[in-house]
Amino acid sequence: MIASVKSASLWGTDALGVVVEAHVQGGLPTFGIVGLPDSSVKESRERVRSAIINSGLEFPPKRITVNLAPADVKKEGGIFDLPICVAVLAALGVVSKDNLSRFLFVGELGLDGRVRPVRGVISSASLAKRSGLDGIVCPVENVNEACLAGSAVWPVRNLIEVVGILRDGMPPPVQMDIEICAPSVTGPDLGEITGQFVPKRALEIAAAGSHNMLMIGPPGAGKSMLAKRLPSILPPLTREEVLACTSIYSAAGRLRRNSIVTARPFRSPHHTISDAGLIGGGTIPTPGEVSLSHNGVLFLDELPEFRRSALEALRQPIEDFCVTVSRANTAITFPAQFQFIAAMNPCPCGYLGHSRRECRCTPSQIARYKTRVSGPLMDRIDIHIWVDPVDASSILNQNTTASSLSVSQRVAHARTAQYNRGQANARIPDSRLDDICLLDGASKGLLISAMEKYSLSMRGYKRVIKVARTIADLEGSETIKASHVAEALQYRPELSVSIS
Repeated sequence: MIASVKSASLWGTDALGVVVEAHVQGGLPTFGIVGLPDSSVKESRERVRSAIINSGLEFPPKRITVNLAPADVKKEGGIFDLPICVAVLAALGVVSKDNLSRFLFVGELGLDGRVRPVRGVISSASLAKRSGLDGIVCPVENVNEACLAGSAVWPVRNLIEVVGILRDGMPPPVQMDIEICAPSVTGPDLGEITGQFVPKRALEIAAAGSHNMLMIGPPGAGKSMLAKRLPSILPPLTREEVLACTSIYSAAGRLRRNSIVTARPFRSPHHTISDAGLIGGGTIPTPGEVSLSHNGVLFLDELPEFRRSALEALRQPIEDFCVTVSRANTAITFPAQFQFIAAMNPCPCGYLGHSRRECRCTPSQIARYKTRVSGPLMDRIDIHIWVDPVDASSILNQNTTASSLSVSQRVAHARTAQYNRGQANARIPDSRLDDICLLDGASKGLLISAMEKYSLSMRGYKRVIKVARTIADLEGSETIKASHVAEALQYRPELSVSIS
């Protein structure tokens, strides 16, 4: 007998439909799986056999052949255990195969018949909904992410439950409307940082317009502290952003049991990370840090210590908000719309420009250190800010520091104005720049003078306008004034405080 079951294979952050076919016939007892399976899929034979026997069901000595179609796509992981088992049971006549085509099955089996959670269930549930299926049968630990996709869900704990619902008829599905609640801010507060009024202002502008930002300063000045408090002033995720982030984290196997992503991601990888770890990769590519930072923040501390090849690979996703990982037979595109925040010292010893400590580096060492980060990558960073060590007067006036709550309210007001126009200011397309960023006569003259005097590139020119638009939004101004452009120009590397 032949039976077929619908399943899904994780392909990037999406799911590819897979048909699991099982053929049972007489002959020497064998159990073969074809259709380009990897080692973990081939091992499903032993898990399926043990799960059936330990669930009290009969596993006769038959010749069993399982095919995973389409046959030219690599299959990996334990996600096919449950559909293979159901297809074999249907082919053996243990369960009816009449209605199997209406549902999509995913799940890994334990030797005792337990159904264990798998990666990418939210993508599989979205595929089931797009394909017009009645719903998805999945592990109970994946029910929240499956419901988030809007599909009807039948959660199961073990193989006995699966056989029961297939024999007795499908019970009413679980179809929860997952409520997206913004998590309460319990992390570090911006008000805890003493002084640093100029860097805090730059951080507020970066948060309001989703601009990339680089902080340069000596050790202990507070660069990392500032970066780690950025999530506390960012607006909460929208439902669409929650769905996108949850899909990425589910595909990467980063979701905790029955959880979804409700807070903006903040990723801070160590500088020893590989290119594939940062950008994404693998035999079947999986998301890297740039994709795990989607709709959130990617923070690279000690920027020059990262591999040059890894930093150069950031140039394309910063511009295009996605990253494409190519292999011999395929190319997978991952979303990567992140806010890039970086911090670095001004020299190898870190004390160049320090008011109270002397730099020990030679000019050649300083020059080599600065060239570790290329000019094209620097040009893609909207805001460059020097972070000075805190002086004694700031310690006495620390009570005047604004809290994250007050700053986040200004940021939310500015973001609302931007979303009403279509997108955050940092992501305004060139075709709409003139319509959204209205410049008065004085601001146009100031920009032209800056281009002529400081050799501002066209990319730099556009980024200055976008930062100025954010400053105007924070002030509630419809047009960009000369004062907004003047402040935005201070954050460019060509015009910011130079250190020699």
